[in-house]
This record gives sequence, structure tokens and C-alpha cells, in this order.
Amino acid sequence: MRVLYVSDVYYPRVNGVSTSIATFRASLSDRNVETVLVAPAYGTEAADPAIVRVASRVIPFDPEDRVMKYRLLKRQLAEVASRPFDLIHIHTPFAAHYAGIDLAQTLKIPVVETYHTFFEEYIHHYVPFLPRALTAPLARSLSRSQCQAVDALVIPSPQMESALHQYGITTPGIVLPTGIDLNRFNGGDGQRFRRQYGIDPARPVLVHISRVAHEKNIDFIVRMLVHVKAAIADVLLIIAGEGPAVEHLKQLTNALGLADSVMFVGYLDRATDLLDCYRAGDAFVFASRTETQGLVLLEALALETPVVSTAVMGTADVLKDAKGAVVVLEDERVFAEACVALLNDPVRRRELSAQGPLDARQFSADAMADRLIDFYGQCIERGSRFKG
Repeated sequence: MRVLYVSDVYYPRVNGVSTSIATFRASLSDRNVETVLVAPAYGTEAADPAIVRVASRVIPFDPEDRVMKYRLLKRQLAEVASRPFDLIHIHTPFAAHYAGIDLAQTLKIPVVETYHTFFEEYIHHYVPFLPRALTAPLARSLSRSQCQAVDALVIPSPQMESALHQYGITTPGIVLPTGIDLNRFNGGDGQRFRRQYGIDPARPVLVHISRVAHEKNIDFIVRMLVHVKAAIADVLLIIAGEGPAVEHLKQLTNALGLADSVMFVGYLDRATDLLDCYRAGDAFVFASRTETQGLVLLEALALETPVVSTAVMGTADVLKDAKGAVVVLEDERVFAEACVALLNDPVRRRELSAQGPLDARQFSADAMADRLIDFYGQCIERGSRFKG
């Protein structure tokens, strides 16, 4: 089986879409499914014969991202498709979506798309000058149009599936979260990270790891920290990641008198420093309202870091049966009380730590890849809508 992946984002741009693509492609390769990925060029990526990079432009309001040059994208897709593919898998709703649909129509092969992003919330955060009453219907209309244009959907969580049904989308699909490669998330040295950043070994530490973007609701975590600090004066919050909200969060931190209680460490190497960062935390804190899954929660659980989190959209699916996590409401005081209770209870932390890897095992990359291969087979057997 040969599958052509098309995406408007990929490494070195770090986010959940990049991680999902990389995780599935690695597992599919182990199962003799060949994938070729077409994605933007960033100028810093290493050459990879199975990845075709397309020249792209910087997005002014979000310099981490790129917009592929559309004519060049279509030309390079056509060149890649000179070798036959069984199916096209689109991962993003921008240039990749429209070019992928056009190519599938030309080749008359099935096309599927993963609905990675809760677009209704995403667009609200990136065009805040427009009222939600306008952006929400626009996002739903765009989602309906795009989802109805493909043969099938991959949907990361039941909660996202429910939202798409409410939009009136009838395209067949599968609820399939991204798996976690448990072999990659079994190391890490928290004390090494603390030494590297000059953090006292005994200091109470909360960790948040994500793209530092407005839709991640990190403002809430920072405001919540005020209440934690009132009870535990030397608490430290580590925020790892980069994104358009970094400067805003630094200003908020200073305004709340938390300059000595919050540490921004930027992007971390996923094979080394990132694992250490998870391990350095006494708890991992998360409150995003827009996750279609919440891979960082699985990573924290796999690395035995207790989780304190809200459970909204995809995070609700990850955490519904998790015994390594404390699920709380999005209320600053309630969330803070849960953090304080956990930081003051080493026995409870050890209990949660022991359960975390068992929770993560339910989402293994191997199991999810097997399900995806079966789904691809069903789509290929049904054929393309463009054949008729």
C-alpha cells in the first residue's frame, strides 16, 4: 500500500499535527505501508527522501507557520504522483486540502482527511477582531464544505465526532486518536533538567508543555498559579514551547507578580530535554479547550508525571478512565486547590505516577496504526467518489 500525505505543517514546526503525522508514518513504515509526505519548506529541515518540501512564505501574524506556494505545490504533487498511490491522506484545511482534493480527482483515487483542529475555536483566537457570532458560523460552514469533499474522515476523539455531527457533516469516518510510541517515552531525568536550569531539587514544580498559543488557554494556568503560590510560596511553573502567545504570557506573568514563579524554556529536543522536562515536574498542568486529542497528556502519563487537567473536547477522551490524572473544572481556585493538594501529598503523587504508563498504554502507536491500515483498506475497497 502506498499513501500520499499532504500537510500545511510538519517538523521542524512543532505541534500536534506534526507529531501525529510522524507517529503514524513511523508505525506504518514498520508495517510495510509506504508513505510520501508533501509539506512546507522551512529552511532548517534535514533532507529526507520520503518528504517533498514545497517553497513557502512566512505568515505575518504567526511567523512559525508557512503558506506553501500553491502553484508549486500542485506541480510538485503531480510530479510525486507520477508513481502510483492507492490513497491520499490530507492533514490540514488550507492549501494542502484543496491541492489534495484536486489531485485525488485527477487520479480518481480515494481521499481521506484528518480533522486535527477544532477550527471553530482556532479561527476565533486568530481573528479576535471579528465577533464569535460571525466566526463560528463561518468555521462550521467551511468545515462542512471541506469534510463533505473527501471520501472519509479520521477524527481524533468522540467529542470531535459529536461536534462534526452537530455541524451536519455526514461523511463516513473513524474515531482514531494518534497513538504514542511508548518506546520513546520511557526515559528522561528530571533532576538533570533541574540542574541544567538551576532549579532546587526540592522545589515544587508544575510543568506545562504545548505550543504557546492563545487557544491553549495558558492564561488560565498562569492566573491559577496566583492561588497556588498563596499556599506554596516557592512553587515554580515551567512553560515549555514557543508560539504567538509567548510575549503576552510574559507580560501577564509580570503583571500578576509571578516573574520569579514562572520559567519559559522554549522548544526542547523531543528525544532528550523534553523527556527531562516532563520528569522534572511534580505535576503536569493543562487546561486547553480546543484539543482534538491532547497528546501531551499521554506523554506526561507515559513518563510518570501526574496530570492535573480539565477535560474538554479530546482531552475528555484521553482522561475519562485515566488513573494517573486528577480531572478538575475550569475554575482557578478549584484547579489550584487540586494542584496544592497534590504538591503537598508525595504518597498520592507516587500512586498517580505508577498508574500513568498504564493509562498511556491504551493509546499505543502500534494499535492505532493497525486500525488506520484497516481503515485505509476499507476506503480503497469502496473506491473514490471521483470515479463515478
